[in-house]
Amino acid sequence: MWAVLAGAFLFICGVLVMTWEALGRRRLSGPPHPFDNDPQTLEPGHQGLRFLGLTRNWHAAALMALGAILLLFGAIRYAW
Repeated sequence: MWAVLAGAFLFICGVLVMTWEALGRRRLSGPPHPFDNDPQTLEPGHQGLRFLGLTRNWHAAALMALGAILLLFGAIRYAW
């Protein structure tokens, strides 16, 4: 039972850390400018998919992998 709870906790923590990395680095949108003719969107300008890379999120991926291993261990142990 402890393995399942610890695995779920680590997996959720990994997801939250990855979310924090993606959202916490920069502003999501700028204030509207009254003289701009561009349509206002909520996404930031010129943001690529670099923030999703493994080099910035390796610790979150490690937490999620460890949580998944513990969840599998708990499921196999419970099945026997």
